[in-house]
Amino acid sequence: QVQLVESGGGWVQPGGSLRLSCAASGFTFSDSMMSWVRQAPGKGVEWISDINRSALSTNYADSVRGRFTISRDNAKNTLYLQMNSLKPEDTAVYYCARGNQWGHTLAPGAQGTQVTVSS
Repeated sequence: QVQLVESGGGWVQPGGSLRLSCAASGFTFSDSMMSWVRQAPGKGVEWISDINRSALSTNYADSVRGRFTISRDNAKNTLYLQMNSLKPEDTAVYYCARGNQWGHTLAPGAQGTQVTVSS
């Protein structure tokens, strides 16, 4: 059974930083492209970043490019998202997903991790 467990969210002031983690199991993580997506209150799911299997190629949405960095550790089956210079509009529930910006799938029953940016 595919499991993706996100952690690392919390409350931070504008300009602050957070590092999200996603622990993967139930599939061959090293063979999978991975993404981070988010859902702000009252809005749809927004893809924000993806990374290829070898971590040599990454892509970012315009809304986060230059502030967020995606990475992965295939030995630990873990995906990361370093978020810097956070803005109030980054407030959302963040999820990791299998796939890339053109097609991605959340794990069944995904809970995500809440990120709140406010002063």
